[in-house]
Amino acid sequence: MKKEYMLYIRNKGDAKKALSPADHLAFVKQCEVYIGELKANDNLIAAQPIVREGVTINKSDNDWNIAAIDPDQEVQVGYYHLKADSLEEAIAIAKRNPEFAFVPSASIEVRPIKMKEEQTGFVYPKDDK
Repeated sequence: MKKEYMLYIRNKGDAKKALSPADHLAFVKQCEVYIGELKANDNLIAAQPIVREGVTINKSDNDWNIAAIDPDQEVQVGYYHLKADSLEEAIAIAKRNPEFAFVPSASIEVRPIKMKEEQTGFVYPKDDK
């Protein structure tokens, strides 16, 4: 049975801003091919880019702190929700991501998803259309 993984795509600053319009179009097209391959191999659950705007929130004592995301720093720019037989397969899938061919500062965090609480048996909800 395949396990689920999240690939969190990160870039330093707006790395794609330096791409020419032709290179940016080539990047987008390679992402479409990559997504098509993941779908064809039954690895893809979802994938979306993330807009560089937003906020981070945290709580200190009883106060909420809200700070704008600084797009000039390293930011998460997208994610892939995958199915894979193992962490090694998820890593192999991540290594094929077009981000690495176009953005030298790209990094991908590969994380297994916890589907169930072992202590209580609680199964986390999932949209299985």
